[in-house]
Order: sequence, then structure tokens, then C-alpha cells
Amino acid sequence: MTGQLSELASEAYVFGFPLVFNGEQILRLTTSGIGALPSASFNSFSHARALASPRDTFVSINNDTVYSIAPVDLSVGPVLLSVPEAGDRYYVLQFVDAWTNNFAYVGTRGTGNRRGDFLLVPPEWEGGPEAEGVTVIRFPTRIAVIVGRWACDGEEDLPAVEELQNSLTLTPIRKSLTPPQGVPVVAGGLSEALDFFERLRVWALAFPPAERDRAALDSYGELGLTSAYTVAEAPAEVREALEVGYAAGKQALEMAVRSGDGPYVNNWLVNLHMFDYNLDFFEVGTLDDPAWKHADAKTRYATRAAAALAGLWGNHGYEAAYFFTYLDAAGDALTGEHTYALRLHPTPPVGAFWSITMYDLPNFYLVENQAARYSIGDRTRGIVYDDDGGLTITMSATRPADEKAAANWLPAPQGEFRPILRLYAPKQELLDGTYEVPAIERVV
Repeated sequence: MTGQLSELASEAYVFGFPLVFNGEQILRLTTSGIGALPSASFNSFSHARALASPRDTFVSINNDTVYSIAPVDLSVGPVLLSVPEAGDRYYVLQFVDAWTNNFAYVGTRGTGNRRGDFLLVPPEWEGGPEAEGVTVIRFPTRIAVIVGRWACDGEEDLPAVEELQNSLTLTPIRKSLTPPQGVPVVAGGLSEALDFFERLRVWALAFPPAERDRAALDSYGELGLTSAYTVAEAPAEVREALEVGYAAGKQALEMAVRSGDGPYVNNWLVNLHMFDYNLDFFEVGTLDDPAWKHADAKTRYATRAAAALAGLWGNHGYEAAYFFTYLDAAGDALTGEHTYALRLHPTPPVGAFWSITMYDLPNFYLVENQAARYSIGDRTRGIVYDDDGGLTITMSATRPADEKAAANWLPAPQGEFRPILRLYAPKQELLDGTYEVPAIERVV
């Protein structure tokens, strides 16, 4: 019986990981802030005023855009989002619910760069006069995160980005002295495993999943995860199963992140559909299209958990595509002990821009280096193209002696690493596989 409960607990860990991990990051944002993002109260934006650096310890954070992130809580009723005219600058406001479903996009691709107003409403909203003349965005859960990214062309472009950030506002429609409810407090103080499952129990009650996922959540009732009683009050046999299941689920999830579930092309994991697990909530800017839905019920929860661990708050592939690799052309692990070259010819076809960002393992954090360069792409100043128009990027832990290689240098850590190729507004050749990213070749 204990073995069956442990296996069930392992499944529950994978099912609940996105909710718990996301909730922890929302709490982090509303209390201490995240890296360069200062703390922000609910229904207000936290603005980074610089591009990300290794000080920003957030999984797979990008170094291409400046962030504006808002934790939103609609327990206060509808909230009006106002966005400024953005000119020809690429930006996106991505809406992520408590279970990490991407359910709306406002910005260049989704709604255009004009000034606009959007009414954010809670799941139970039944309409009202406040919706007149504005686009309504219904939230699947009471809380959600708006993840804003503004394209920034280096340090000298930051003042212009800051002006746009300051014009971005959230305004509750109903005036009240009652503060937002926020994320329910979970005392903690038990083991790592039991604290995790207690957060899952409390937060799943506060933020119910999609209707299609209720049966899965209910199946964990034997573990006390749908109970009004705390995990600490569960029988010893159940608590033991939760400990064992937590360890097994955590190990399985970390292995899934390394292996991935998308196709490999030249040892790049082509993760066009990593964030396609949302099947139910399609507001403005999203594509309600079978081509962008992960319909396999057996693997959808694992995909969702892996996406949260490897790239929390990542976009759908049609907004921004993410290609990962851990391996060189020979299938060996990428490591700072060697020097590598990636030759792009032609460079990736995108509607906005592309970049490659370097991350360490196992944390997926940006890598400290003497050049203070954390990514390289088509907007990087000083890069040198090959005579035929291609671009050769050098990846190594030490600065190349050759000046051209140094101009195109993406610094790596001493140990193993994982680059991510980001493609903003990818063109059809990328989405249909016509364009292939070549393998990274070991040079020395």
C-alpha cells in the first residue's frame, strides 16, 4: 500500500509543481523582488531598469529585453490595464495564470503597438458597464502574472524603455480599502517534501485548476491533498509516502528537463511546443488552434512541469521560440574545458530579433564573465560577419586570441553549460522546420 501511495505522490509532485513553483516566485516578487526587479504589491508593475545579469537568479532569464512584471490579484474586482504607444519597438505582455497557462498576449504581435486599454476580470465576472469600449481579458484563476518584455538596444536605449515602462498602468475599477487577498500563507517548517505538498494542498484550493484537470487533482485525495486538514495531520503512512514520492518525482522531473520531449535537430531540442499545455483559456493574442495544443493527456502534466522548471513564464512558440542544447555535434556535453564554434548561414529568419544566451548548470543562471556579455545576437554591437554573410559565434570560458573570434565571443562557464537560442516573432521557415540551426562544433 505504501508503494502505491508513493507512486501516487510522485505523480502529484509533477502535477502540482507548476502551481507551487509559480506561487513561490509570485511571493518572491511581492516580498523581496527578483534580481533587478524590485518587490511590487499586487496590481502594480515591478520594472527592471537594466538588462538582466548574473545577479538576477531566476531560471533561464533573458538578456534581450527589459522586464516589467506585475502580480495581479482580481479579488478586488476588475482592473484596467493601460498600455502606451510603443512606436516600432517590439514588446509583449504575456499573461500567465496560477497553473502557468499562457492565456493572453498584449503587444506587437498580439494586439499591435498602439495605445490601448484592457479590462482584466476574474473568472466569475458576469459583465458590467466597465467593459464598454475596452477589450476584456478573463483570468482563469484569481491571481496571475503579467510578464512584460521590452526590446532594448543596449544601455543607451534604457531611458526610452523606462519612459514606456512608466506609462504602463494597472488601475482597480472598484475603490475599496480592503487589500487584495494575495497568495494564501503556508506556515512551512516541516520537511522540504511536506512543505511542498502543503503548499500544493492550500494553493490548489485557492486557485482551482481547469475543469479538465479536476479529476487528476481529486485522484490525490488519498494523500490528503484535497483535504481541509493540513499535511502535518496526515497519517504517518501518508507522510512517508509523500517524502518518497517527492524525491522520486523531483528526480524524474530533472531528468525530463535534460532529455526534453521535442524533436532534436542537430542536437538542438526544438521546443516550439514546450508551452502548449493550455487547452482551455484563450483570450486576446492567443491562438486557439490544434497546432498549438498538447493534446496527449498522459504527457501534458510532465511537459507543463518541465516547462516551469526549465523556463518559467516562457512564451508560446508563435510569440518566441526557444531552442536548447547541452551537446556538441559529436553528442558530447558542452563544457568550458573546450572551445566551440556555431556558424549560422543564413542567420535565423525572424520578424523581430534573435539571440543566444549562455546559462550554467544545473541552475540555468546567467554566467559571470570578464566581458560582461551574457548573450549574442543580431543586435549585438561590434559582431563581425563572415565574407559570405554568415556569422560564426565562438563559445569558450577564456577570451579568444583572434580578434574576429573575440568580437563574436559568447563567454561560457568553466563547467558544463546550456545555451538557449531565442527567436522573437519566428517566421514560418522556423516553425515548419525548413530552417535548421546547425550543430555546435568543438574546435579545441
